[in-house]
Amino acid sequence: MVIRQMTHLRGPNIWTYRPVIEAIVDIGELEDFPSNTLPGFYERLTTWLPGLIEHRCSVGRRGGFLMRLRDGTWPGHILEHVALELQTQAGMKTGFGKARMTHEHGVYKVVIRTRDEVIGRLALESARDLVMAAINDRPYDLAATLAKMTDLVDRRCLGPSTACIVDAAGERGIPSMRLNEGNLVQLGQGAAQRRIWTAETDRTSAIAEGISRDKDLTKQLLSAAGVPVPEGQTVESADEAWDAAESVGLPVVVKPSDGNHARGVSLNLKTEQEVRDAFVAAEKEGSEVIVERFIPGHEHRLLVVGGKVVAATRGEITRVSGDGRSTITELVRTQVNTDPRRGEEEQFPLDVVRMDDAVVLLELTRQGLTPDSVLQRGQSAVVQRTGNMANDVTQQVHPDNAELMGLAARVVGLDIAGIDLVVEDISKPMEAQGGAIVEVNAGPGLLMHLKPAVGRAQPVGDAIVNHLFPANESGRIPIVGLLGTGDSSLAARLVASMLQLHGWQTALACRDGLFVGARQLSTSDARRYDDGERMLINRTVQAAVLETTPRQILTEGLPYDRCQVGVVMAMPGADGLADLYITEADQLPNIVRTQVDVVLTGGVAVLNADNAEVADLADYCDGEVLFYGLDPENETLAAHRARKGRAVIARDASIVLASGPDETPLINLSAPIFAPITNEPPADVRPQVLAAVAAAWSLGVSADLIRAALLRFGEAHHNLAVH
Repeated sequence: MVIRQMTHLRGPNIWTYRPVIEAIVDIGELEDFPSNTLPGFYERLTTWLPGLIEHRCSVGRRGGFLMRLRDGTWPGHILEHVALELQTQAGMKTGFGKARMTHEHGVYKVVIRTRDEVIGRLALESARDLVMAAINDRPYDLAATLAKMTDLVDRRCLGPSTACIVDAAGERGIPSMRLNEGNLVQLGQGAAQRRIWTAETDRTSAIAEGISRDKDLTKQLLSAAGVPVPEGQTVESADEAWDAAESVGLPVVVKPSDGNHARGVSLNLKTEQEVRDAFVAAEKEGSEVIVERFIPGHEHRLLVVGGKVVAATRGEITRVSGDGRSTITELVRTQVNTDPRRGEEEQFPLDVVRMDDAVVLLELTRQGLTPDSVLQRGQSAVVQRTGNMANDVTQQVHPDNAELMGLAARVVGLDIAGIDLVVEDISKPMEAQGGAIVEVNAGPGLLMHLKPAVGRAQPVGDAIVNHLFPANESGRIPIVGLLGTGDSSLAARLVASMLQLHGWQTALACRDGLFVGARQLSTSDARRYDDGERMLINRTVQAAVLETTPRQILTEGLPYDRCQVGVVMAMPGADGLADLYITEADQLPNIVRTQVDVVLTGGVAVLNADNAEVADLADYCDGEVLFYGLDPENETLAAHRARKGRAVIARDASIVLASGPDETPLINLSAPIFAPITNEPPADVRPQVLAAVAAAWSLGVSADLIRAALLRFGEAHHNLAVH
């Protein structure tokens, strides 16, 4: 089984709206050997990958793929499912896949959904090797494959905090675009976009972030606003730490000024030696050390988004219980670090407890213990007091406390803040209990709210998306996607000029180049994914006109997930697409329909009624259909208008806007000013003008502005012709 080539389709394509890897797979002589003819294959494959039972396949129920496997299916189809399962086992669950025969015997197109090109390619290559090992009864090191893929998922995919925001945006239909290999993501398009970097947004002030890092300054500002905070001092030595402890009064807390995950934080320190040891532990974690009054109670983390508390967790003390045989180090390994919520990577809400951690050692010393101490049965020991935010208490937060948290975030200036609060009972007003805010953090982690040990996960991603995009905002700019036969750039340029005159700063990517407004950025053919994406990243762009071709759809996908207007001007032929296994004209409608499939429910498909194959694409549109045509008596146009549909037609030399039976003359193209356009040999360009008018009309551009744009465009070409 040979994988001849693999193509990463980054945008909507003939298979799905989502990014996929498409592989051309030659199964050779295996075309004559379906799975039910291969002795032991089923047993070997399902032993390696028992998770395949969850694959529903075309049967539509759990175990559906295994039914196909027993009854007999071909290696291309098997490759698809194994590649998807490998991704799932590596921590990147994706459920879409297809396997389809090509015109060439034994050659298939195998498609899998993937969130990362490198991982998707490796999944297909590894799946081929695994399937061949199962067929030929050879050993296969599945553990090594999964370890490699899991590492790639950890390094290349979005972190869980960022992913939950992106997923929430997707649920609201807000498009997203990853801007780097890290967690910088654009939500929305052009001038309507917002950017996030994990739990920071483009509304997160750099000044506010700087304030939050300066713990002393944060406490000063909060105290001035009447928010309760513990008294404390920044110190630079163990001697200063003890002096500060005596000044604020024992017991105290010693912590690094810029640590995270409660690393280096020591609580309830009552002696000089404890303070000195805690200073050493804190100094290892941060640039400065803070000594502050100890506040009795439970530590809490409250997430504030847009001035409102949206989630809260309460910490728990980590203990181990003795068995009379094991050391504390062994008990931590078996009772604590086996918790599936603990790990070194970002996706784990709790850290692994390290026995060489200075704070852990200090905590044991205070109990008269060491890591090698053996606890008797019934005896327990505290190994960690901070950083274990495990219990969701969102519904318990008293309204007065929630109001104070919102005030604290506003005082610091953060739109999203993680506020650390110590209080005995979060369901009662904190001030009456002597509670206090101990930290206000920018870019807070979200995992503790997504994966609490006790209680319900909170929809923090939804809260952040709703903060960035109030209910009436979609994050979208008007996009016109346009597909023709290679000569559709005139229509694209006309549409762009109409939208620009409408008052929108308009980007244009077409065969003639790349434009933003009147400025040309490139003269080379810009009908590529990267060019379209470049326009949608631009924060000045308020509308975009993006021309495409069947080849772009087949090799890259569209550079946008959905569009307001999808224009199809003609049905291209199969010439020049044989390298993509497109050899027959009847394959083209399935490719071209992609431009119609992506039209939003509230959008419009603009279709050429003079081309029957194009007109038939109307059935695939989720929104309105607006036809255009040179023949006003065309049966498709007549039937459409009888249903009160809109159309743009040519009547003699004039362009007419039709709504059902009503007609409004727009402009006469026989005027001399249009001669340089309408007389361009050898093709009649009136269909392009009609298509452009229809697209602009679809977006609400008035007839007067459309007329003015045509006159301006004609005048510009007339002047060029004269000179």
